[in-house]
Amino acid sequence: MTMVQSNMKDPKAITGKTVLAWFLGFFGVVFAANVVFLYLAFGTFPGVVVKSAYEAGQAYNEEIAAAKAQDQLNWQIGSELTRSGETGGTLLVTATDAEGTPIYGVDVQATLRRPAQKAADQEVVLTADGGGRYLAEIENLADGKWTLILEIAQDGQRKFKSESKLFLKD
Repeated sequence: MTMVQSNMKDPKAITGKTVLAWFLGFFGVVFAANVVFLYLAFGTFPGVVVKSAYEAGQAYNEEIAAAKAQDQLNWQIGSELTRSGETGGTLLVTATDAEGTPIYGVDVQATLRRPAQKAADQEVVLTADGGGRYLAEIENLADGKWTLILEIAQDGQRKFKSESKLFLKD
């Protein structure tokens, strides 16, 4: 029997250098991905939600006091948004006090906010139509989700505020 001795290495053999190269390559990719994600995260959100937490807290306390005062009034406010044309609409707000008497002499303002598009937000001032009814014609009112914010002020002081979600479709 003859034996043949070969000095050639097996090309598929896993050596210490191969394992080290794969190990360093794997963690290099993970490190590079983390650097990219950190760069994007810090670049898009500076971390500041409110410039002054104290002032935000004071405004919150004022909102709580205004909500309590609003509850004591026991006003009954209704709103209805109906389509007119393809992109138009009519906003009707009815306002009565605790006894059901129509509320007169108030300023009614509405804000239609688009959750996904701040540029589409619309400020609307409603005009009195008699009998506690307030109307406004709205243009460029696209289909989709909207938030209706109603504010009623009397003698320059806010008396009522509400938010409701709307979904418009043709």
